[in-house]
Amino acid sequence: MFPAQALAEAMVRKGWRVKLSTDARGARYAGGFPHVVAVEQVASATFARGGAAARLAVPFRIAGGVFSAIWGMLRDRPAVVVGFGGYPTIPALAAAWVLRRPQMIHEQNGVLGRVNQVFARRVDRVACGTWPTTLPAGVEGVHTGNPVRAAVLERAGAGYIPPGDYPMSLLVIGGSQGARVLSDVVPAAVAALPEGIRRYLRVAHQAREEDMERVVAAYAEAGIVAEVEPFFRDIPKRLAEAQLVVSRSGASSVADISVIGRPAVLIPFAAATGDHQTANARGLVDAGAAVLIPEKLLDPAALAAQLEAVLGQPDAAAAMAQHALGQGRPDATERLVALVEELAKGISG
Repeated sequence: MFPAQALAEAMVRKGWRVKLSTDARGARYAGGFPHVVAVEQVASATFARGGAAARLAVPFRIAGGVFSAIWGMLRDRPAVVVGFGGYPTIPALAAAWVLRRPQMIHEQNGVLGRVNQVFARRVDRVACGTWPTTLPAGVEGVHTGNPVRAAVLERAGAGYIPPGDYPMSLLVIGGSQGARVLSDVVPAAVAALPEGIRRYLRVAHQAREEDMERVVAAYAEAGIVAEVEPFFRDIPKRLAEAQLVVSRSGASSVADISVIGRPAVLIPFAAATGDHQTANARGLVDAGAAVLIPEKLLDPAALAAQLEAVLGQPDAAAAMAQHALGQGRPDATERLVALVEELAKGISG
């Protein structure tokens, strides 16, 4: 929902009237939208949830949502309709296609989600949060980047202090899914680092609550100063202070890392749909800003070797930070706004 919210906030500031079209589940996450944004709930559904009866009802629920969205658009005549992926966007995008309203989609990940795959050939623009993005043949994407939070923008391009013989910060963030493997491997990898690096290292490790006790114990046993929490509320600050980041490669994490500009070791979540986290990492890896370790190859020795390669080579680490900045799009929201205004002008003109 965040890219949609960021665009809504920007369009409202420019005097546009904005409506959010989503289902009941999506509406529960709309609390951060500006209060002037109307929330229109329409029926939608997915084949991925529920039993046989629920799956049989999916086409009928979607059809009902489409007719409801068409009726709403006949009243409102929206200048542009923007979809951000997921089944709640189906009714609005389908209605816009039926009524020939200007439309575009925004894809956060390096691989289109299922719904965006369906609409990619039917919309006027495909905005890509990750670059490169794998697109259907004949479809051209526009690299807008993924909008990031204000706290990240405040630290965009923050000065990088290369590793050295002074306190160094290693930030470990795993996301809500699949963080356990990082808790299994990272403490042992850090413990295997040469004493000349390990003695200066301070670790901030985001771990699941059920893993915290053993992660804390592993760092303590190795004599590593570590702060272990289930959730850090100040990730942008910690990113700005880090010499190196170990992270999953979710779209928002990759965007934050590149906008602030930090070297990273990325471990894509192996169960991500369409292996999209590997695709998300591709831009940073190809630019020389990050190292990728597939989950199936992740073990303490492999990770320790990559940590040492970055933390033991200050010039290389500084170059990686600079390359990461080159991949960042701190103006992602403005790029989305420009596409919306371009589409609106095309119709009014």
